[in-house]
Amino acid sequence: MDPTETERCIESLIAVFQKYAGKDNYNYTLFKTEFLSFMNTELAAFTKNQKDPGVLDRMMKKLDLNCDGQLNFQEFLNLIGGIAVGCHDSFLKAAHSQKRI
Repeated sequence: MDPTETERCIESLIAVFQKYAGKDNYNYTLFKTEFLSFMNTELAAFTKNQKDPGVLDRMMKKLDLNCDGQLNFQEFLNLIGGIAVGCHDSFLKAAHSQKRI
């Protein structure tokens, strides 16, 4: 049986995490340099639009719930989930605005 679209999305998230987490030869967490590489490559539109140079450092600190200086997969998923919620909210606002016209 072929994987569902949702299953493929989950596989993709795992693959992306492992791609960046493996750069420092420890593929269980994202160290700061790996996090920055991920953000600047995979979420380039977001990072290029940031005016504040410290925003990525603050994001990592906020995501690092256990304060170990790195992001595990759960902490990484919190980032992805937060971005997805923001995109969904923007989509809903745009759809609502379209209906008013």
